[in-house]
Amino acid sequence: MSALVPKPPMQLVDPQAQIVVDFLRSMGLPHDNIIAAQDQRSIIGQNLPAYIEGLPKEVKQDARYLSKFVVGAGFGLFDYSLNAIWNEVVLDLHKKAIAYGLEIFYNAAVGGKAREFYQTEDDLRSIKDAVLLDTCRKLELISETTHKKLKHILDMRNDIGISHPTNYTINAFELLGWLTTCIQDVLNDRPTPAALQVQAFIQNLKQHTQPLDTTNVANIAQKINALASHHCGNILRTMFGIYVAPDTDPQVRKNISLLAVSVWAASSDDAKYALGLTLEGYNTNLYQDKYVLGEQFFQSVKGNAFRSNAERGIIVDGLIDELLAKHNGWDNFHHEGPAADAVMSFINHQQDFLPNFAFKLIKVFLLCRIGRGIPYNSGVSPRGRVYYDRLLTLLGDQYAPMALVALSHYEIQTQLDKEICRQQAVAALQVLKTTVVNARLVEAIDFLLAHLFANGKAVFDTRFKALTAGYINWT
Repeated sequence: MSALVPKPPMQLVDPQAQIVVDFLRSMGLPHDNIIAAQDQRSIIGQNLPAYIEGLPKEVKQDARYLSKFVVGAGFGLFDYSLNAIWNEVVLDLHKKAIAYGLEIFYNAAVGGKAREFYQTEDDLRSIKDAVLLDTCRKLELISETTHKKLKHILDMRNDIGISHPTNYTINAFELLGWLTTCIQDVLNDRPTPAALQVQAFIQNLKQHTQPLDTTNVANIAQKINALASHHCGNILRTMFGIYVAPDTDPQVRKNISLLAVSVWAASSDDAKYALGLTLEGYNTNLYQDKYVLGEQFFQSVKGNAFRSNAERGIIVDGLIDELLAKHNGWDNFHHEGPAADAVMSFINHQQDFLPNFAFKLIKVFLLCRIGRGIPYNSGVSPRGRVYYDRLLTLLGDQYAPMALVALSHYEIQTQLDKEICRQQAVAALQVLKTTVVNARLVEAIDFLLAHLFANGKAVFDTRFKALTAGYINWT
C-alpha cells in the first residue's frame, strides 16, 4: 500500500503582493496602505483557513461574498474584503425586511411624505445603511448587541473604505473579527419569534376574507397583548395602511376594525399620534378616499383624541357649535347625546383639551348640563348628561377656574334665574369638586354649593371673588 500523501495547507496569502506594490511605485502611483503588510497577511493565512473550514457546508456553497473576502484578504486588500462582507450583510438585512413585511418595515423606516415613494423591494436600495440597521433593531430583526457591533463595522467601513482617503490601516485581527460578527450574528441569524409572529399575523390578516367570530378576536387579542408595545405599534400602522387602501377587501376591513381595538390599546401613544399626523396628511394632500376611511378607523378604535391638534381644533370647534345648536333646537333631549358623544370622542384625558377652545368647550357643556329649566328630566338631556359629567371630572385644578368663570357669563346667568337650572348647577359643581385638589378652589366651590341654589348671582359675591382672586381676573 502506498503511503498517504498529506493534504497541502490552504494557501491564502499571495506571495506576489510585493510585486504589485513595487509596480505601483514605479508608475508613480500611491502605494502606501494599499496592500496590507506581510505580517498582517500572514495572520490571515494562519487563521482564516481554519475558520472557513469550520463553517457548515450550506453556508459556504453559495457564499460568493466569502470568495471575494478570501481573495481580497489573501492579497492584502483588507478594505475590499470589508466591503464584500458588508454588502452581503446589507443584502441579508434586505431579505429579513422582505420576510418581515415591507409595509411594516417602510412604516418604521420612512416618515412623512416620503413614505409613499417606498413600496417595492427595489426601493430598499434607497434606504441608507444606518437607517437599515436602526429599523432592523427596532423591529427585532437583529438584536441590540448585534446592532451595536454592526454600527461600529459600518462606521469603520465608511471611514476607511476604498472610496475614502485615509491613513488608517485595518489590521488582520479586526478584519477576522468583523467577518465572524457578520456571519454568526447576521448571515446565520434569524428574526426573533416575536418578529415572526408579527410577520405571520399581517400576512394572514390580508388574506383572511372570512368573518372573525368573537372567539377568534379574543384569542388574537390575547396574543397581541403579549407582544412588546413597539411590535403592536408596527402592527397598528400596517393595519391602518391596509384599512385605507382602496383595493382592500371589505371583509378584511371589517376584520381589522374588530382587531384594531386591542392593537390600539396595546400600542404606545407615540404610535397613535403618528397615525393622527398621517390622517391629517391625507386630508392636506387631498387623498379624500383614504381620509374618509382613516376617519372610520379612528372612530372604530375611539382614537380621535390622538388626531393632530390642528385638525382636532377645527373639528372640535364645529362639533361644539353643533352641540349648542342641538341644545337650543327642537327635541334637544334626543339629539344632544350623539352630539356630545362626537365631541367627547376627541377628549379622553385632561391633556386632550386644546387651550384655544377649552373655555368655549367648558362653557357649552356646562350650559347643557344646567339645562333648559323645564320640569321634564329636570331640563337636562339624560343621554347628554353622562358626557357633561365626564367632562367635568376631567377639569381638575387646571380648568376648574374656567367652569367657575363660565357661571358668570350672560347665557348661563339667564338660565340661573330658574330654580331647576340652579339645582342642576349645584349638581354640576358637586361633580366638578370630586377631582379638584387645590384647597382654595375647593373652598370657592363649597361657597357656591352653599349659596348658588338660593342666589344665581352668587358668583358675583365679593367673598367669592376674593376666594378666586388668585385664579380668576375679575377686573
